Amino acid sequence: MPMQKFIAVGDVHADWDGLWAALKAASCVTPDGLPTPPVQAGVYQVVLIGDLVHPKSERDYERLTGLSRFNPRNPDHLFVAAREQVRELERLRAYQSAAPHAVHLILGNHDDAVLNTSYVLGTQAGLVHVEFDPEHGGVHLPEHLRGWMGEFLRELRVGRVQFAHVSPLPAHAYYDDLFYADHSAKRWFRESPEYVHMAGLSFGVYGHTQMERGILLDEEAGFAMIDALHTREYLELLIDSSQDSPIQSVRAVPF
Repeated sequence: MPMQKFIAVGDVHADWDGLWAALKAASCVTPDGLPTPPVQAGVYQVVLIGDLVHPKSERDYERLTGLSRFNPRNPDHLFVAAREQVRELERLRAYQSAAPHAVHLILGNHDDAVLNTSYVLGTQAGLVHVEFDPEHGGVHLPEHLRGWMGEFLRELRVGRVQFAHVSPLPAHAYYDDLFYADHSAKRWFRESPEYVHMAGLSFGVYGHTQMERGILLDEEAGFAMIDALHTREYLELLIDSSQDSPIQSVRAVPF
């Protein structure tokens, strides 16, 4: 099956309404939450680029939890935030398990931080993401979900096309002290876009850095930055893996 359509969705950050709306618009999910026939057949391939968990702002936490004012230091608030995310993670796990050959999940640094709670992630505004950290008032992610998330991919390659959370650099696929000290993880696509071609890739799809104006598509440098779910866009690629230049078309799709 050399020709396939890939539907890539940027960092979710618990925006489950946005995720399911994108998959619905792309004809990838049925009303019952299952993969559609094209996904089941492998003609459509779904790629989530990472960071399923942790809403981006207090307002997003309030939208998720229904609380009028979310307090990340209140264990009751953290419990509700964890519970709501667990419910949707279960739904996504069921969706992927129905078509594991066609639904690919990339491990983002926020996903990794749930599995490795030695890193407490937060925002410049002072929000901390600790709902899955018992040492900071949160709860453990259920063990079966930990096992599932622990199997997420560091990258997906289709011929010379790469899907990864941060960049083409192998060092950016492991979220350790060096990663969090390396500011290039947020800037590489502006400062060193040649990294894609230097890695021997014809095209790369990445997230991690929020694109305020929507998906950034740089066809000359050969990459797309797709952390843009908040602008209600996903990326659609037609890939012919039998070709040396496998990308037949690529576009940002509003929904």
